[in-house]
Order: sequence, then structure tokens, then C-alpha cells
Amino acid sequence: MPDLVRQEVMNAAELVVVKVGTRVLTRADGTLDDQRVASIAGQIARLCKTGRRVALVSSGAVGAGLGRLKLASRPTDVARLQASAAIGQSLLIESYNRALESHDLHAAQVLLTAGDLQDRSRYLNVRNALLAIFKCGAVPIINENDTVSVDELQISFGDNDRLAALVTNLLRAPLLVLLSDIDGLYDGDPSDPSTTIVPLVTDISAQEKLVYDPARGAGAQLSTGGMTSKLQAARIVISAGENVVIANGRQDCVLDAILSGDDIGTLILAEGKTIDSRKRWIGWSANPAGRLTLDAGACRAIQTGGRSLLAVGISKVAGDFSKGDVVALCDMSDREFARGLINYTVEETRTIAGQPTDRFIELLGHCPYDEVIHRDNLVNLMQ
Repeated sequence: MPDLVRQEVMNAAELVVVKVGTRVLTRADGTLDDQRVASIAGQIARLCKTGRRVALVSSGAVGAGLGRLKLASRPTDVARLQASAAIGQSLLIESYNRALESHDLHAAQVLLTAGDLQDRSRYLNVRNALLAIFKCGAVPIINENDTVSVDELQISFGDNDRLAALVTNLLRAPLLVLLSDIDGLYDGDPSDPSTTIVPLVTDISAQEKLVYDPARGAGAQLSTGGMTSKLQAARIVISAGENVVIANGRQDCVLDAILSGDDIGTLILAEGKTIDSRKRWIGWSANPAGRLTLDAGACRAIQTGGRSLLAVGISKVAGDFSKGDVVALCDMSDREFARGLINYTVEETRTIAGQPTDRFIELLGHCPYDEVIHRDNLVNLMQ
């Protein structure tokens, strides 16, 4: 009997973001596997022929560079990592373009840094560029610009998984597919014969406590991802109202099977309603310029009541922000649970923190807004 939930999710996925990990695309010695690239490209081409649009977030540049340079292990210094990424990226995009051209498609290279998605204008420019690429009948091949993204290279895991999640939100894609070298989310150690794949996740918080992450052990030298980073990426996507599948990219025709609604990998269902594009940028792409610690009443009003943030509920102000900046909202245990666009400068916020609105004129000399952050500019990160 077909899985009706999966069928419904896949039928609605007219735009799909696919992320392919390094260990899917490279051989055991770290060199790029052109046959694997051709297989992924062929599957994407078949999806495009059904009328779907596909954006591919592809790791593998550093690994391909290591293979071309005949390095036995991933360098530990940033300069050589940058060199490996630069050399490998050309090899990677050439391989994709060669494979896609056999299906009358072209690869469009898109290299991004964190700043491209944090700045609102650049964020919109990226979105417009990707939509234009689709209209040209090409497939955007997206990767971090590792030659300049020093911070991303130094992160121990999670870079391209997070990038794929942010691109999914940027495009408002109904589905993100994360392809790695394991079959999905397990309920224990995959080496244990009694362990099974979790086919459907409806409560990601409960699942995160149980996850076994093989990337934390041996054998993860060439890649920087892992199941933990995939669940973190999934949380971004499902919180915005979209769906995620984690599956094995080495399995033949895995994308065909997933989009046909077959019981492949782990499907993580969306939480809540779809969030609009502007709030997606506020909640997950913009870099907060400050942090506000709120009392229990203010936290409750925002999380469960859908209310605006009033100054009286602010206990602590940190950072250096201006009016209109994105700030993080935290509870008394310093857990970030929301973000929003603030109506006051950091100096003004410190002055009115903990005070009722009717004192604003006395304290500031003016009262342009009753709310420190209006509910229309607030995004709950925890559903």
C-alpha cells in the first residue's frame, strides 16, 4: 500500500533543493567519482523533464582538490584548504556540466558566502539570480565559496547542510533532499543488525535526543557533515513549513525513488504553516546584531500568544544594534527561541528595558512605537 503522506509531499514538490555530500561524490581515496556525478546529474535531468525545478547544493570541491593534488589527507591549515577548494571546484563544475550537457541541460555555478545570505539586498539578488537560471533551463550548482569563506572551512561540520537549508528557505522550496552515504536516520548504531531506519519523523526534538551520528567517529576525514548537522538543517526547513528527506546518495536512482513517493530514507515533516519569504530571512539567514533576554511572561506571550515584544518584558540587552536590525530573543536560561526586527537603537532599548510603554516619552523624549518588536516582524524559531 502506497504511503499517502509521502505521495502528498512529493506531488507538491514542484521545486526541489538537493544537497549531495562529499562522500557520495568521491571515491575512497578522495578523488572525484565522475560516474557518481553523472548518475546524480541524470536523475536531476529526469526530474526536470517532469516539469520540476531542481537546485543542487554540492559538496566535494575540497575532496576533488585533494585528489587532484594527490594529498593523502585533508590539510589542517586554511591556506591549503582554500587552494584545494579552488582547484577542486573547477573539476567539480566541469564534471557536472559535462554530465548535464548529455541531457541538453547546463550547469550554472553559484558560489556563495554567509554574507550573501545575511544581507537583505544580497539575499534578494541571489534569489533573483537563481530564478533567472531556472528560466534559462539550467541547473544551479551551489557551493560555499571556500576560497574566501575562511570561517566556513574551519567549522568542524554542518556547512553545506546549513547552506542547503538556507537555499531551500530562500527559494521557498517545498522539499529539501539531503543525500549522504547512509540510508537515513537510524534509531541506533547503524552497525548493529537490530537497528532500523526511522521512515517518518513528526517530532524532530524527540528524534534529536536519540540520533546516532557516525560522522563523529572515524572515517569522516574528507567531509564536514554528519547526521547532527543534517538534523540542524532539517529544523531550519521544517520550522519554515517545508519538508526534508535524508537518504543514501549512493543508492541507484535514489532521487527518482524519493520523488515517486517510494519509502526511501527518512521523511521529516514540516512543523506548522509555511512562513513568508521575509520572515525566513529574519529567522534563519540574517545575522543577529544583538540579544535580548526576556522574562518568563514575555517569552510565553511571544511563543504561545503570538504577541509583540514590549519593553517591560526585557531583562537584559546585549550587542550593538541600530533600529531595524535583527536581534535574537532569549529566555532566562539564554536559549534563543525567536528573532525579530527591532524598532529602537541599543541605547534606547537599554533605557526602556523593563519599563512600561507609558514611560517612553519621559525616558526617551518620544514614543514612535509601542512595541520594541512588532509581532509582524517576529519569527519563532521553536515551534
